[in-house]
Amino acid sequence: MESTKDLERYTYELLAERGVTLEDIAELVLYVQKPYMPNLGIDECRDSVASVLAKREVHNAIITGVELDKLAEQNKLSQPLQRIVTHDESLYGIDEILAFSIVNLYGSIGFTNYGYLDKVKPGIIKKLDSKAGGHCNTFLDDLVGAVAAAAAGRIAHNEPHSVQHALAEE
Repeated sequence: MESTKDLERYTYELLAERGVTLEDIAELVLYVQKPYMPNLGIDECRDSVASVLAKREVHNAIITGVELDKLAEQNKLSQPLQRIVTHDESLYGIDEILAFSIVNLYGSIGFTNYGYLDKVKPGIIKKLDSKAGGHCNTFLDDLVGAVAAAAAGRIAHNEPHSVQHALAEE
């Protein structure tokens, strides 16, 4: 069995191979959490992302999702799964379910953060969703959003006194 540190290192390597950095995810955390925590800085976001990425269940989800994306790129999945994953069909939903295993680490705030990020698709999520560079990122865009959502939830849970109510702009 691989050590948690080995899996963590491999997870970072996979993310880098797919064009995702810790900084990219930290920027998503800042984007989603800043309206509620005006004094939040990128360093705290980066630390929170690193904490989420240190968890074995996160490694497992990312490794599984990226492997499925790679297999789809290589046309190695059986039909109809090949077509479903390659086209990121909206009714598939398994990519979101895999992401939920990460989102769930910090409770309901993680779910609401994830839903928002999945809908708005800011930053690296938009790039991954666009299939830039010819990659299939059916799973990865959701997994990156889930890591950011969990990291934002972690910050809110660790600093509840700093969270302010924010109204949506009309």
